[in-house]
Amino acid sequence: MLLHRTTGERIVDAILYALLTLAALSTVYPFVYLLVISLNETSDALKGGLYLLPRKFTLENYAYVFQNGKLARAALNSVLRTVIHTVLSVFFCGMLAYVLSRRAFIFRKLFSFILIVTMYVSGGLIPTYLLIKNLGLMNTFAVYIVPGIVSAFYVLLMRTFFEQLPDGLVESAYIDGANDFRIYTRIIIWISLPVVATVALYAAVGAWNSWFDNYLYNSRNEKLAVLQYELQKMIQTVETSSSEAGESGGAVRIISPLTIKATLTILVTLPILLVYPFLQKYFVKGMTLGAMKD
Repeated sequence: MLLHRTTGERIVDAILYALLTLAALSTVYPFVYLLVISLNETSDALKGGLYLLPRKFTLENYAYVFQNGKLARAALNSVLRTVIHTVLSVFFCGMLAYVLSRRAFIFRKLFSFILIVTMYVSGGLIPTYLLIKNLGLMNTFAVYIVPGIVSAFYVLLMRTFFEQLPDGLVESAYIDGANDFRIYTRIIIWISLPVVATVALYAAVGAWNSWFDNYLYNSRNEKLAVLQYELQKMIQTVETSSSEAGESGGAVRIISPLTIKATLTILVTLPILLVYPFLQKYFVKGMTLGAMKD
């Protein structure tokens, strides 16, 4: 039986739908605008006035980016870094979170407090650099993985989720003779897919977008350069060349910082956009459950 809706309720629904549509458009349009700029001829894009469609369609901006011979290796390094970092971060953060979620662990409050402190207080850039150097991680691929393998935020998020799981699962596993490591790897991690997907998405996005550690620790080894670092150098090169051309009174370059930045933004965002729809369901559920505590 359908309920009769009053005129006031219909007006409220219409207003809500209008606001949600406006919010969706305001979220999507910046990406659409960058896509339009990246597909438009540079000299024409500098005139402005582009909104929904390119005036002079071209792929020269993408051709300019892909002609960089270092991007293939850098992209491979970024993919390897992202995959390895995400898998190890989820596994080890979950392992620590599982330990802190066990009420039998008498130091759980102390270690949780220490983790929270690290979220607000850091050692600083120079002490961190000296630590990395003394550990022998300079100019190695391991510097992308080891320093950030455990995040306090991820641990606390997973711990809160684990605390809401039924105690009977762990107790029954103890009765069957399983130890904590076996319980974590065979039971807990598989029934916690929402929070695992949430942490995995956070870790993957962070690893994919990171470039500053490459600049600090691996700038001398071009074979270990990541994609974001190479793209950052490309932007600086284009800006410098454009500035020098302007000061010398030369003609406008075929490729400008405006179009190259839009092109690079599209390229680095696309992998995340392709992965996120598959994790969205788990991501929303993991953030909701992981943020609540009875």
